Amino acid sequence: MDYEKIAQQILQLVGNKQNIISVNHCFTRLRFQLKDNNKANREKLLQTEGVISVVESSGQYQVVLGNKVTKIYDALLPLIGEINSIKQEQPKVSIGIKILNNFAAIFTPIIPAIAASGMLKGILAIAFIIGKYYSTDIKNYNTYIILYAASDAVFYFMPIILGYTAAKVFKAHEFISMIIGATLCYPSVVSLMTSKSEVTFFAIELTKANYTSSVIPIIIAVFILSYIQRFLEKIIPEVLKIIMVPTFSLLIMIPATLFIFGPIGIYIGEFINWIYYYIMGVSPILLGAFIGGVWCILVIFGAHRAIVPIGLNDVARTGKQNLLAFAGAANFAQAGAAFGVFFKTKNKNLKTVAASATVTALFGITEPAIYGANLRLKRPMICAVICGAIAGGLMGWGGSYGNAFANQGVLTIPVYTEAGTKAFLCYLIGIGFAFFGSCIMTMIVGFNDIPNEEAPKTMPTTSSTQLTSDTAILSPVAGEVIALDQVKDEAFASGAMGKGIAVYPKVGEIVAPEDCTVTALYPTLHAMGLTLDNGIELLIHIGIDTVNLQGQYFQSYVHAGQHITKGTKLVSFDIDKIQQQFDLTTSIIVVNSDQYKNIEYCQQAQVSEKDDLLFIQV
Repeated sequence: MDYEKIAQQILQLVGNKQNIISVNHCFTRLRFQLKDNNKANREKLLQTEGVISVVESSGQYQVVLGNKVTKIYDALLPLIGEINSIKQEQPKVSIGIKILNNFAAIFTPIIPAIAASGMLKGILAIAFIIGKYYSTDIKNYNTYIILYAASDAVFYFMPIILGYTAAKVFKAHEFISMIIGATLCYPSVVSLMTSKSEVTFFAIELTKANYTSSVIPIIIAVFILSYIQRFLEKIIPEVLKIIMVPTFSLLIMIPATLFIFGPIGIYIGEFINWIYYYIMGVSPILLGAFIGGVWCILVIFGAHRAIVPIGLNDVARTGKQNLLAFAGAANFAQAGAAFGVFFKTKNKNLKTVAASATVTALFGITEPAIYGANLRLKRPMICAVICGAIAGGLMGWGGSYGNAFANQGVLTIPVYTEAGTKAFLCYLIGIGFAFFGSCIMTMIVGFNDIPNEEAPKTMPTTSSTQLTSDTAILSPVAGEVIALDQVKDEAFASGAMGKGIAVYPKVGEIVAPEDCTVTALYPTLHAMGLTLDNGIELLIHIGIDTVNLQGQYFQSYVHAGQHITKGTKLVSFDIDKIQQQFDLTTSIIVVNSDQYKNIEYCQQAQVSEKDDLLFIQV
């Protein structure tokens, strides 16, 4: 492989060095900060030898190259010259990207709770239909009332929950933020705000609004709280801070929220909803087609987070939403396109990726399908967009809606039964067309298939010992096991870097899983490469986008080139401080996965450094 030639092609396609503000590499990828991202030719980059994927994330243009990245980066440096002196600059992102990133960070932690609530509402919907068939109204039963409360609680108490997650993002006091949210939901306050009589605070009239289930008011309030808190911490003596900072924070923020930030948030939410439903009023078909077509494109850029509050607000105010019905058309279309790739491709690795991506997309997780197959091959993505738009338009025409904010997949179909026969049939026909239509269209239109790579004649390794039988690898970190396709970094989740697993650490320490050589240790200490004595090559990547910490909160205990024994501490890190800013999900990747027949991972929910994590079959 001619690394210099590849480096020249990459440099030319990102717009020459005049377009590059900064560049660095992080084991699997080159990270470019560009003056004008529009100049970067994504399609031609994907066709360049050695390029696995191209991703835009956190304001950076990232070219995923796998374990060849170091050699290509070394070949790139002489070509860019002086730019190398600023390669470690922090990426500068626009205010829009910052807002989207903050929205993602605020809502991402509560997605499992929202999904679970949606599933529970779907189950209750099925139970209600069955009861109605037998002329029984189960809504009067205590069991139904309790379970419905469990399914609706996350929405009703949304200000409290978002108070906590927003405080994590804006670095405000979590429990003070939750108290502000709880005040908005407090029964007597809710009664005041929904009564017909005037509501005053120190004889000043308040703008009346029901803040239960609201989204934007608490986010604005916590954002302002973060600045108030810092100001108070500067002026209040150290000995009084623990009592006086929280006290004055509440005394300032509660009236400020009720007077100013709460009404502003309500008005913003109503304005966004007005735009959405204005388009709906003009043409529900057009709105459904638009969301069904572009939803997964918005997912690529993270921009879908900006319209998620519409669905949340609709469920809170009316008990129903159509946003995710239309988004479901997009999800099923992505699943169908990946299924078409599975049937059409001759590439064994791509066939495997497409099969697994189809299944995960059918359950509402589309990133593996998007990045692993459809976007990578381009034409399947176009087929999915077209079929998703048609299906969304059909749902808009039929008036489809769900009675919960539920992830869009096969398990949440019952959520859409309450809309009535016509609307539900349009939803079923829509998702059916989205799946089978995009599958068939992908097979007819075709794509430029990826040729099978010849197996390497020799196994490259610096080790003298070769793997000759099946083996298990211990976990290098203790924590919660997470499937790789659940990692919120598409380069890892798609399997492009290799097979593996992820762990969310409960201890800030990485240890050597076996006797090995440290083949690489990134200067920011957030990632390292290990070659085990049995020839297995591991990449351990701590967190997502933690490269931006520039090594802060990390400490290393080894150096590149050092041979170490099992259990040796490699790196330690401050969990509490890092997870306030970044997702600490740690990916453990077998970089030379293609040299082994199969790679499985343990089925335990939690692991320690003494537990087997990966199982390698020769």
